[in-house]
Amino acid sequence: MAQRVRELHAAGKQVISLLLGEPDFPVPEPLQEAAIAAIREGHAPYPPVAGILPLREAIAAYYHRRYGLPYRPSQVVISNGSKQAIFNALLSLVEPGQEVIVPAPYWVSYLPLIQLAEARPVILPTTAETGYKLLPDQLEAAITPATRALILCSPSNPTGTAYTPTELHALAEVLEKHPSVWVISDEIYELIRYEGEAFSPAQLPALYERTVICNGFSKAFAMPGWRLGYLIAPQALAEAATKVQGQTTAGANLIAQKAALAGLKGDVEALVAPMIKAFRARRDAIYAYLQNHLPQTRPYLPEGAFYYFLDISAFLGRETPRGKVLSSADDLVEYLLEEGVAVVSGSAFGSERHIRLSYAVALPDIEAGLQLLTQALGALQD
Repeated sequence: MAQRVRELHAAGKQVISLLLGEPDFPVPEPLQEAAIAAIREGHAPYPPVAGILPLREAIAAYYHRRYGLPYRPSQVVISNGSKQAIFNALLSLVEPGQEVIVPAPYWVSYLPLIQLAEARPVILPTTAETGYKLLPDQLEAAITPATRALILCSPSNPTGTAYTPTELHALAEVLEKHPSVWVISDEIYELIRYEGEAFSPAQLPALYERTVICNGFSKAFAMPGWRLGYLIAPQALAEAATKVQGQTTAGANLIAQKAALAGLKGDVEALVAPMIKAFRARRDAIYAYLQNHLPQTRPYLPEGAFYYFLDISAFLGRETPRGKVLSSADDLVEYLLEEGVAVVSGSAFGSERHIRLSYAVALPDIEAGLQLLTQALGALQD
């Protein structure tokens, strides 16, 4: 969809894009300066496969300060983006034919990564009524002797909702009865929160020794193109992930690692605070607009990340001005693109009745996109 928007722009058509999950902010200045200094050192050896020690130390210290988790640097593996961290975890953890539980809606890459690891995704649908969160009874019913892992993302892409400590405790009570099931905790949005307490499944004693944390610098440090992520895991799994990475991409970009280190050396929360403030203002503006103009989409206030997952059920089955009946989210997204606003179909995240709207774009573009969205939906006929 992003490529199609670029092609339309090149052809002279104006399209408001509310597509991508990449912050529209510059890389913080201390990180820029550290990267420039790293270049000027003039020496660029292959980095250690698991990452440079000072960065691994800084990540372990960050998780100890923020979450009280006693990780050692040897349990941290720096990767080429958080997606590789998740894939390293899967390749190190699952055997062919084993099952990985994935609550839906889910991030688009989870299923292909599981399948590339020759495992089988087990999709558990969630609803707006539960905040798009997995319930303990659902989890219990889905676990089989073949279950190896559960993937959780909090705050979530695509919904922006987040699990509370109480909700995670309830899931942990189920997992305590199944000691062979691990948790892969995707925490890429953990710093982009507007309400609630930042909490990791690894903080639960029952899960500490079988949780793999996957995180990175693409979102909070606004450096998606620098391709830098990491996992934190029990020692044996961290060593396995290092072996996997050593035979695929080897170590991550040295300049990006030194830039990230500069960010972690300072006050991380203060560094990201201006961006969080802007995202919160955008979130609130969208919510107010949707409440007033498009209540059929069941608007809610995301606790984190920078997405809305809007229910478009009320508009399915309707007809466009050109006479096409919209039967799915894919159809609606195509129609909206023709009308000048680009969003992502919920089918990419496991739902044919939703669209994802990103507010990682400037507020004037968001306002213009919402107006186009309202006009396009208002032109549909029963």
